[in-house]
Amino acid sequence: MVDSGKTLTELRDQIDAIDGQILALVSERARCAQQVAEVKLRDHPNENVVFYRPEREAQVLRRIMEQNPGPLKGEEMARLFREIMSACLALEKPIHAAFAGSEGNFAHEATLKHFGRSVQASAHSGVEDVFREVEAGTVHYGVVPVETSREGVLGPTLDVFLRSRLQICGEVQVRTHHHVLSHSDPATQPLQKVYGMPWVFSSCRLWLDEHLPAVARIPVTTYGEAASRAKADTAAAAIGGQHCAEVFELPIAVHNIEDYPDQTARYLIIGQQAVPASGKDKTSLLFTIVNEPGALYRMLEPLYRHNVSVARIDSRPSPLGERRCHFFIDVLGHHDDAAFQVALREIEKNVVDIRVLGAYPEAVM
Repeated sequence: MVDSGKTLTELRDQIDAIDGQILALVSERARCAQQVAEVKLRDHPNENVVFYRPEREAQVLRRIMEQNPGPLKGEEMARLFREIMSACLALEKPIHAAFAGSEGNFAHEATLKHFGRSVQASAHSGVEDVFREVEAGTVHYGVVPVETSREGVLGPTLDVFLRSRLQICGEVQVRTHHHVLSHSDPATQPLQKVYGMPWVFSSCRLWLDEHLPAVARIPVTTYGEAASRAKADTAAAAIGGQHCAEVFELPIAVHNIEDYPDQTARYLIIGQQAVPASGKDKTSLLFTIVNEPGALYRMLEPLYRHNVSVARIDSRPSPLGERRCHFFIDVLGHHDDAAFQVALREIEKNVVDIRVLGAYPEAVM
């Protein structure tokens, strides 16, 4: 407890002493993580040892947020511990993760938020490329977009799940605020051009029409390209997120210019492994049914009767043009739960096919 009656020098000395304790404890935790790796390799010499345990990390972060005494917010404290865990896990075995797009985009931010900054993240041109990298074993995990609060579910990502046998291992949500990134302040130094992706211009149209009506809007394909061009031109700006500003070392000249505030994007973590229950989980399912009256009701009714809560449901047409329809459903709970298993056995009688895409911890922060 800090004594407010102390002098500034005394308080600084106290902070230095606390920092020394933190340093010693973090180092001790890192040594313990190394020992964990040694034990896993010793006990399973002929197996493909799993070092990253999503359910274990989710449990740790939840406990930290629940026990956090303040004054730091729970989410801030969880972020600190996420980075400690990320660095310690890298001592056991570095994680390689692929994301779609370019450095500085929201998928890149989601990757670092979920795995921490010790992850070895690589950019790939699209969602299908991310799936291929994980399927080939080139990377351990992939991070793919699945939903935005403004546009809803992203059909192309769901379509890839129809062909892939990868597991969903986790989820992460990021706030998708857009800012004006520039070395110049548009309030005092007029801009000549602003770079951004076409859909970003659309989502920030109201602010741009009001504040930069005469400035040329130059479309580019990625956040990275926009930031790189703006960084090389003092009369230009880019539109991007805070993570983009950090990666490309561009100041944020104007914050939060999007038409609809508080937008978020949800990303899924895909990998090869099934994830045990963490205590607060989601399960994603893929159902295929014949497109006929009552088919959807017969599919959902057992979930209701066994008190399994549906969080989201989306449909996709059959790519073969058959009289079939695919439904992607997120439910609350782990598919190993007893009630869930009973419901699934009943549903199997009423559908053409059923597949568990993955059970995973709900996003913690």
